[in-house]
Amino acid sequence: MVKIILSGCNGKMGKVISKLAANSTDLSIAAGIDKNTEKTTFPVFSNISLCNVDADVILDFSRPDALEGLLKYSKEKNIAIVLCTTGYSKEQIAQINEASKKIPVFRSANMSIGINVINKVLKNISELLYKDFDIEIIEKHHNQKVDAPSGTALLLGNTIKDSIPEETTFTYGREGISKRNHNEIGIHAIRGGSIVGDHEVIFAGQGEIIELKHTAMSRDVFAIGALKACQFMYGKSTGLYSMDDVVK
Repeated sequence: MVKIILSGCNGKMGKVISKLAANSTDLSIAAGIDKNTEKTTFPVFSNISLCNVDADVILDFSRPDALEGLLKYSKEKNIAIVLCTTGYSKEQIAQINEASKKIPVFRSANMSIGINVINKVLKNISELLYKDFDIEIIEKHHNQKVDAPSGTALLLGNTIKDSIPEETTFTYGREGISKRNHNEIGIHAIRGGSIVGDHEVIFAGQGEIIELKHTAMSRDVFAIGALKACQFMYGKSTGLYSMDDVVK
């Protein structure tokens, strides 16, 4: 049984994860961390530094400002950490990479199995298509999402960028009257209503269009992936891991 400390347990994603974990025979939520300490089936602490419950993995679905405390606790207790939060700064990503030299760290911008399969496909086709196709990414999310573009759009964009030998640049939205440059990878963010998550990669050529699209119908897809990641990280050695390791 994998015992999990769930950071952000009383948020929207935290509640979905808790519900799914309650029906699992392979893992359980041992404790939660949240500013909202509303009682649930496990103890909830307002700060991870107050947590006195033994666990195997920390699962974080909170906010970037919680990172420092989570990494500190993980290193002190020598337990794995799964980071599902997006919107990290370059400095925070550097902290994560440095921490992975001392503890097992898992980080992914999107926990959906489907998105990560698409990401693998992009690694194989982006260089092949780049010469004759323009590349655009469109992402859609609910109106309460705080970061834009989404971490997933950046994940897909960076995969494309890293797969193409030529120098490419990100263009966020389009404004002005200049023509599109071929070396641009367009990234566009839409916010509205209760959209869970929609990502589309468009390869637009002369007379043909190739589209890769993923639509999350509910938050369950992210929760399922996150719990799979926790199981994957149980007993892992020091290092940096991602969904690429889970969907091999």
